[in-house]
Amino acid sequence: MKIKSDFLLKKIAGSYVVVPVRTRAVDFSGIIKLSESGAFLWNILAEGCEKEELVTKLLDKYEVDEETARADVDRFVDKLKEADLLE
Repeated sequence: MKIKSDFLLKKIAGSYVVVPVRTRAVDFSGIIKLSESGAFLWNILAEGCEKEELVTKLLDKYEVDEETARADVDRFVDKLKEADLLE
């Protein structure tokens, strides 16, 4: 999985937002705001990875149990897929 190249993560006034660029700026309406952990996962996905790597990195970075990490990663990836942000 990988974030499509037409989207960038920006930190604006202390908040993380996803910004469409190039042709997506015309097609994509709305705004996506991410939490700190969402931005963390986004940056990993920008390089490309599988779900298992996201879970592992989330467990390494945050004090959370594996079940919660898996559920959070699943929910995050599902939302990105719904918004058509993944290759």
